[in-house]
Amino acid sequence: MTVSTFKIANKLITGKGATEVLPVEIKRLQITNPLLVTDDILQKIGVVDQIADLLEGVPFGVFKGVKPDPALSIVEECTNVFNEGKHDGLIAIGGGSAIDIAKSVSAYASFDGELNELIGTELVPQKGAPIIALPTTAGTGSEVTNISILSDTEAQLKKGIVSDYILPDVAIVAPEMTLTMPPSVTAASGIDALVHAIEAYISVHASPITDALAIHAIKMIADNLPKAYANPLNIEARENMATASLMAGMAFGNAGVGAVHALAYPLGGRYHIPHGVSNALLLPYVMEWNKIACMERFRDIAVALGENVRSLSVSEAADKAVFAMKRLGEMVNIPSGLRSFNIPETAIADMAEDASKIERLLKNNPRQLKKAEIEQIYQSAY
Repeated sequence: MTVSTFKIANKLITGKGATEVLPVEIKRLQITNPLLVTDDILQKIGVVDQIADLLEGVPFGVFKGVKPDPALSIVEECTNVFNEGKHDGLIAIGGGSAIDIAKSVSAYASFDGELNELIGTELVPQKGAPIIALPTTAGTGSEVTNISILSDTEAQLKKGIVSDYILPDVAIVAPEMTLTMPPSVTAASGIDALVHAIEAYISVHASPITDALAIHAIKMIADNLPKAYANPLNIEARENMATASLMAGMAFGNAGVGAVHALAYPLGGRYHIPHGVSNALLLPYVMEWNKIACMERFRDIAVALGENVRSLSVSEAADKAVFAMKRLGEMVNIPSGLRSFNIPETAIADMAEDASKIERLLKNNPRQLKKAEIEQIYQSAY
């Protein structure tokens, strides 16, 4: 067994009603003037007010400018609000975009340099303002990872700030926070969590700890995503999905993700397809490519997805994993085919060029991929 490191948010608080502990955590972290980082929709439907009511007289500000797949410019806008308001902590309320913005602001607000200088691995020089993450989706796992993904609109690429200094200080995962998700977001974020778990399980950097988290997350998602999709008010399914997303986040935050994410980034960067949808759309096709590199692991995934593989060969069982994944995507109406998003077939070569440069992710993949193979996968997914 090789040496491995396991890192997550400093403190996890989970379960129905978990948001009630927010005042205690604010006091423990000595936050006296937090900035709530969220989006306009959550502000309008009252979710932000619910959290603000818990602050018990603590002064606070609100930044509601978060957008899906947030651009670098949003980090700069939020940082200006943070510094001008003399805030000393960040409370992220939302999906991965809100949490990633809060993590980025924590790194950038006290940094004497340009934001681009923080993009990369371990380039953040010191710990910034404390971060409390309250996810409202069950999918990204950003509340427990050291990664912030941002969109460079000029380069039409997704870029990442990767640093242990941006791990949230507290992650509060309460299932009632996810009740506002419409079915389409439930589906996309749920499959996104499944991608995290599957890619962590087959990663070349997987460990016994990440394996246990990933395989159980896969099972929980297969059991609960259709229920949460069919009945958004099913609080038990919501809680199980929130837990599964958290576990998948802990798994991929340490084992890493691979080719699915690398190939999904150009879809978001160039065509603004939501991250979860991009991952869901590409997963079956990348699974087909990866299958021969780790058939035993694919057999495990098939079992976790509910397939009976006892009488099958390892190869046949691996095929069942891909089949089960496609079936789950169909159950929750994940779009299929790049052409359904009006992506021209002529763009495949350029997207493959972009994806081939994302070595931070491709090096985790169990099977090597060059530009030519990436083009083949895009073509299959078209």
